[in-house]
Amino acid sequence: MRPQIPLLFLFILLRPFTFSQDRDKDGILGAWVTAGGESKVEIYKCDSVTYCGKIIWLRDPLKEGKPLTDDKNPEDSLKSRPVLGLQILRGFTYSGERLWSGGKIYDPKSGNDYSAKMTLVDEQNLDLRGFVVIPLFGRTEKWTRP
Repeated sequence: MRPQIPLLFLFILLRPFTFSQDRDKDGILGAWVTAGGESKVEIYKCDSVTYCGKIIWLRDPLKEGKPLTDDKNPEDSLKSRPVLGLQILRGFTYSGERLWSGGKIYDPKSGNDYSAKMTLVDEQNLDLRGFVVIPLFGRTEKWTRP
């Protein structure tokens, strides 16, 4: 019976770190203003382990008096879908230490998909790095809370 006491003590000691990790895991949830303030993206859970994001606000939502569409999309059938409400982040999973990786970001300005990772710098700042093949060949944008 005596060996159980150290295990219980160890569990009690380490439990606060588990709570901290759980809290960090959902730290990116909510609205973010993209670099340059052109749009706001809401990051949400797609399912129990992956995170996605969609455009919820545009500074310039109209083009020639009509809602902005995904006209740069390489698929003709998707060119008429509205940019407002468009899912641009998908497939991110929490990797620990305030890093979400393994995801993709879609750029409606170019119609291109990029591999991406996100790092929560602090509660108000998010670094999103889009890249081709490896993170070395990419660009980082700074997103902020509204």
